Amino acid sequence: MDRENTVPRVASFPGSKSKRWVEFHQNTAAPSTYVYDFVWDVTEDATGPFCTDADGNVLMDFTSHVAAAPLGYNHPTLTEQLREFDLVDPMKIAGQDFYVSTGGTPEDSSLPGPAHLMDKLTEISSQYDMDTVFLSNSGAEAVENAMKICYDDCETPKYAITFDDAFHGRTLGALSLNRSKSVYRRKFPEISGVHDIEYSQHGLARLRAKLGDSGHIPPEEVGFLILEPIQGEGGYNVPSASFMSELDDICSTHDIPIVVDEIQSGVGRTGEMWAVDHFDIEPDVITSAKALRVGATISRSDLFPDEEARLSSTWGAGDILASMQGALTLSVIEEENLLDHATELGTYFRERLREVAEQTSILTDVRGLGLMIAVEFDTADHRDEAMETALRHGLLTLGCGTKTLRLLPPLDVREREIDICVEIIDDVVDEVADPVPSA
Repeated sequence: MDRENTVPRVASFPGSKSKRWVEFHQNTAAPSTYVYDFVWDVTEDATGPFCTDADGNVLMDFTSHVAAAPLGYNHPTLTEQLREFDLVDPMKIAGQDFYVSTGGTPEDSSLPGPAHLMDKLTEISSQYDMDTVFLSNSGAEAVENAMKICYDDCETPKYAITFDDAFHGRTLGALSLNRSKSVYRRKFPEISGVHDIEYSQHGLARLRAKLGDSGHIPPEEVGFLILEPIQGEGGYNVPSASFMSELDDICSTHDIPIVVDEIQSGVGRTGEMWAVDHFDIEPDVITSAKALRVGATISRSDLFPDEEARLSSTWGAGDILASMQGALTLSVIEEENLLDHATELGTYFRERLREVAEQTSILTDVRGLGLMIAVEFDTADHRDEAMETALRHGLLTLGCGTKTLRLLPPLDVREREIDICVEIIDDVVDEVADPVPSA
């Protein structure tokens, strides 16, 4: 597959083989969030945003597996380096409870391991004086450990603060912080003392009042405040600079740790390594996963508990290959200058999408930072129809919020690929806005 000339090509979707794979999968799989019956065939050609499904359809993936594949499919630098590793068994060890060498000494090892990944994470977070990492398996676990270290550091932990429309994971502790769709939390027991505020300047004014002398939340009993620098599931909501600055002032005034959830927005997605780097705010903890290939809770050594076994994970951090991919991904982003690339191409992408939006009444907003981009529709039905129609044109997208379409191309996306995407969305909008009457 030649990335420079490939275009989406769909005969029928889903095809007969894809249907059989879906049926086989669902025979034993618990119900989950299956957005559509896209079945990637890992034995067929794929490169950049282009991939092949089980029926030979060529699709352009502008979801990057919900930001978990930041370099798209088969990035040559990454795959070439991984080929050097002679796979062994077990590929997963007892995580943070054991150590692993990838040959030689740490300084001259040919390939990075979990310790190299942690070292790199502290380097790219050093602007916040972060020097310590706890690796885990997932973003939800990264959030859970952020909660634990903040509660542990607080002398009288009773409260936590989250935001409306927030999404922080699906484990029970993380679910207690979610304020997006009710299906995530309904009937599940929750951690007590979690207060939610509006993701707006008005919400911050109310928070300041609640923490003030006449308020009902004693600041010294607040373990942490958690936020997504750009809300993901809640609708790709981008805060203003003044919002983030005031939030930082409130937390600094009351000595409340700030946890920033960078699970979807981090690792270069917005044109900075962390989305929070765009703002005047000093986080105390960063949680990462998805593009990192493993979960990570990053903070300062003084915030992490000193007590041995207070934190531990026999399985977390033990995936040697995933840690290696995470470290190599960070190297590719730096070596190929993909932060600047994401900024430049993201600006171009939004400009092109706004040209489409100006020609129709069903698109009401285009927003985002870097290559974390949202297109807002006038109704949820139009958004859902657009997703399905785009799929028939060979473009994979995702919804978020109530009526928003999100676009997450690979960090090395080409201008040509963005043009293809915009052309498809332009056609899709025309079809959705003026549907052909049935005969």
